[in-house]
Amino acid sequence: MTLPLSSPGRTSRSAFWLPSLLLGVTLATWVVGCDNEARPSATPISQARAGATGSSVTVEGAVSVAPGTFVSALGDEGFSLQDDSGGIYVKITQKLDFGLGARVRVTGTLDEQNKLRILKAEPANVQTLQGTPQLVQPVTVRTGEVNESREGQLVQVTGNVTQTFQDDSPYGYKLYVNDGSGEVQIFVHVSAGLDKASLQALTAGQRITVVGLAAQYETTYEVAPRQPSDLTVN
Repeated sequence: MTLPLSSPGRTSRSAFWLPSLLLGVTLATWVVGCDNEARPSATPISQARAGATGSSVTVEGAVSVAPGTFVSALGDEGFSLQDDSGGIYVKITQKLDFGLGARVRVTGTLDEQNKLRILKAEPANVQTLQGTPQLVQPVTVRTGEVNESREGQLVQVTGNVTQTFQDDSPYGYKLYVNDGSGEVQIFVHVSAGLDKASLQALTAGQRITVVGLAAQYETTYEVAPRQPSDLTVN
């Protein structure tokens, strides 16, 4: 609708000011209300993880494992998110176009895969947020501290190799390290791109540092490196 121009004999512009202001406030309130309805508030990841399997949650965080990194063993193009409270693996069938450190918002359904807590999502329910990517920094933990309280988080462990290379192709490769606090499995997904020969060359007693996702397969907790630089020999 076109508003009439001010002219002699017609209502002056100032008379339209208050109704226009009220209309603007009403429209602004309606837009904000609709936006809030379309974007439910995000739940801290640690709180979301504790929800009932099958429940729907919305979380927001930085990408700690890039999409598709663990496809060889998990069978999907998923990624991991982390906020100040914790982390979680997002299971999704389509590989999305963002990398480490991207800020992402996801609405999905809580589930478990071989006792690993996951968030199942559809591509339409994954939103990349604006802002400069911020890489997630791993928290340094003892090998014996990789447990349920750390699952889904990016961690760093350093220890001596106690069990050398074990081939679990086509899914991945295994070895074990211990810093004296307890042994933990290092599970290297084939799709993460680490060199198989270099892993085979590691010997018992050799000291290594591994950065990776604290994860779980059945009753075994593990650290899963994401890229070749995540495993170094000390």
